[in-house]
Amino acid sequence: MAGDSIDLVAAGHICLDISPEFLAHVSDRSLGQLFRAGSLTVTGPATVHSGGAVANVGLSAQRIGLSVAFMGKCGDDLLGQTLLTVLERTSPQCAAGMRVTPGEHTSYSVVLAVPGQDRIFLHCPGANDTFAAADVDLELVGRGRLFYFGYPPLMARMYGDGGGELARLLGSVKARGVTTAVDMAFPDPTAPAGQADWPAILQATLPHTDIFAPSVEELTFMLRRGSYDRLTADGDILDRLSAELLRDLGATCLQLGAAVVVIKCGRHGLYVRSAGADRLAAMGSARPDPAGWADQEVFAPAYHVEQVVSATGAGDSSLAGLLAGLLRGSDLSTAADYACAAGAQNVQAVDAVSGILPWEQTTAELAAPRAPRAVVLD
Repeated sequence: MAGDSIDLVAAGHICLDISPEFLAHVSDRSLGQLFRAGSLTVTGPATVHSGGAVANVGLSAQRIGLSVAFMGKCGDDLLGQTLLTVLERTSPQCAAGMRVTPGEHTSYSVVLAVPGQDRIFLHCPGANDTFAAADVDLELVGRGRLFYFGYPPLMARMYGDGGGELARLLGSVKARGVTTAVDMAFPDPTAPAGQADWPAILQATLPHTDIFAPSVEELTFMLRRGSYDRLTADGDILDRLSAELLRDLGATCLQLGAAVVVIKCGRHGLYVRSAGADRLAAMGSARPDPAGWADQEVFAPAYHVEQVVSATGAGDSSLAGLLAGLLRGSDLSTAADYACAAGAQNVQAVDAVSGILPWEQTTAELAAPRAPRAVVLD
């Protein structure tokens, strides 16, 4: 890839995912029953694979057909060696993009995906907490059309100091004329990330962010904490999802400076809202045709899937689909449809990447008849 242009540079959070297989006989048990103190639940074999933003988005984009450069960080411990081995088997380019720091701990997640229930993550940020702007090769970034940065809420240097480090990094990327995309993760409300001043962080970073892609849970927590607490007091925010909430969140992010806001809505689909032609013209090397992107509002309902194997990385894969649509010249509505197609492919595999199909096959899926989702926002 030396000297060549690159479609996508994927940087930020990366980890090792360890996912025990939950057998069918536990599907009718509540989480309280499964994880009662002193109990034992028999599981199947565990899968060990790469996780986090860099792997999930970057490898999904690579499988779709984009050229991708990777930038992540891990320690030289046993978990780090395992992560590098997994990455080498999946993508030598991804393994080559890893910065191995002696003495640091490698990030890992234990992913508890009980059939019929939402996932639970036990996560150690590890070396991601020390990831800084200096860990990004800006010369390599300058060869890219689009720079993606994922999961700053799980990276202490990036959300610390009011988001100053992240804002400086994104500003440096934008100064090279490269389009930027930022993805989020849900911060632990009781940890420092959950106590950070997220409205101030977004105010500092969104002027340098062309495509902003949080989930509705993450964005409501960050910008409308009172609404988040009310909507989750006795259930799932997705059960109470409304067009009013999405439009409020989308409009706020555009006012803060983003060009395109992509709000992932889980099983419902994807809400996308874009700024005017002037802001889109400043998106840099991957800027879209304003005729198909400016001043748009789209809700793309999720594809119907007969059997969901695992939702791990579904939002990441859907974002990879949308970015591929952007880079391949699709209009906004079609790019959102690519996102939903990739998300549906993702949930039919146990890991976050292996279900993703090449561009041609995904394009064929867009044209094929499919069952509509029961829930579509007006």
